[in-house]
Amino acid sequence: MNRKVILIASAAGILALAGTGCTKLRARDHLNKGVQAYRNAQYPNAVEHFKQAVELDPAFPTARLYLATAYMMQYIPGAESPENMKMAQAAHDQFLKVLEQNPKDDVAIASIASLFLNQTKWEEAAQWYKKLIEVNPNNKEAYYSLGFIAWKTWYVPYATARAELGMKQEDPGPIKDKKIRENLKAKYWTIIEEGMANLQKALDIDPQYDDAMAYLNLLHRERADLMDTPAEYRKEIDVADNWVQKALETKKLKAEGTVGAAGQAQ
Repeated sequence: MNRKVILIASAAGILALAGTGCTKLRARDHLNKGVQAYRNAQYPNAVEHFKQAVELDPAFPTARLYLATAYMMQYIPGAESPENMKMAQAAHDQFLKVLEQNPKDDVAIASIASLFLNQTKWEEAAQWYKKLIEVNPNNKEAYYSLGFIAWKTWYVPYATARAELGMKQEDPGPIKDKKIRENLKAKYWTIIEEGMANLQKALDIDPQYDDAMAYLNLLHRERADLMDTPAEYRKEIDVADNWVQKALETKKLKAEGTVGAAGQAQ
């Protein structure tokens, strides 16, 4: 090859590399500006900078994750406006793009699970929390959330059944009507047990996880209504009362600074 041609080709390659490097620097500049806006809770401004960063460098995972998170921070759980739903969808889409680059990104997985949870889409949320456990088996919040979802899934039909039978909240169980009791047991017993098992796994990871204790109390207390005899009912209530006592004691110890949030002695 002619030496002049070689020099021209080499120069073109150097310019291309320089251009790529300059683009990446601009992407990082937008990231830094976006992070500053994000820290100041200026989320729309942060979104614009993060969008610029990922447009300049589509393979920039940090910018993509920040973009998704900035969208999520603008989503208001429970609000059904089109604008709010659009914000949730934008966050969801960007987290999925993060996972295209890194399928084991636990922040993205946890965030999608949280979005579904806040939208009361229990089945979808449960699926994503299970994915989170696959990549991070020691994530106590994932197990806790599965326990919470189990409680939410069963509580409405349970409370409805009691109300239709004229049972007040303070009335002792079991549920009076055997047929209704058996129908509830057939549909929800396994869900309740799985919820309890997941809450216990959360406690295995963090023995001082008082929120998990609180929901174990609820599930045992409500499952008591599915028992066949007053004696079985009383046994479940005793277990529930024990969890209440443990939760109260743990909260007190944390308030006193005797144990940390993860159950470590101070």
